[in-house]
Amino acid sequence: MKLRDFFTTDTVVLDLEAEGKDELLKELVAALGLDEKSETILFKTIKRRENLGSTGIGKGIAIPHCRSLVVNRLRLVYGRKLSGVEFNAIDKTPVHHLFLIVAPPLEVSNQYLPVLGKIAQFAKDPDVPDRLLEIDSAEAFFALLDERGV
Repeated sequence: MKLRDFFTTDTVVLDLEAEGKDELLKELVAALGLDEKSETILFKTIKRRENLGSTGIGKGIAIPHCRSLVVNRLRLVYGRKLSGVEFNAIDKTPVHHLFLIVAPPLEVSNQYLPVLGKIAQFAKDPDVPDRLLEIDSAEAFFALLDERGV
């Protein structure tokens, strides 16, 4: 299982426009291309998860994640906000990189937790946050994933 397999050029958003946490989450959800009702349901589910505790893991990275019936397979979105946004991260620094993970409640392949772990491991690599700031295309993002073997 490679993280690269879960992304498409449509789910790599290098120029997030939102200025606040909620708007940023909505923008990430929109990248999945769901219908309006499903987007609303998914946003509320992610928001509930964030209310339990921020998914901002530090070093400018957040990994919002949830399970939802609005998807029928594991889906990922990478979003970047160069100027950063307040996300109530564990280290109290703004978040620049967001990895949204959504999976159905019952997932036969059971990849949700392994994917969450792989993303956390990848993102915690000391030079990855800076490298992510430098990429200029979805292809460059995919190349970085390939280079790191994730």
